[in-house]
Amino acid sequence: MADEDRLVTTGEAARALRVAPRSLSRWAKDGLVKPTMVSPGGRYLWDVEELREQLLRLRTRPE
Repeated sequence: MADEDRLVTTGEAARALRVAPRSLSRWAKDGLVKPTMVSPGGRYLWDVEELREQLLRLRTRPE
């Protein structure tokens, strides 16, 4: 698991990936990507490199 120091909010992760925060949240709710951690309040926290790997796997999976 990622160092907690590397975890960022959904907004920060979305900015790093140049996508809308709502899109990233929707992908998580739909089960396409998994946040590194969910806070007790329900906020998603992300390791951006881990998220990039998840998205790469999605792009390269057979249809």
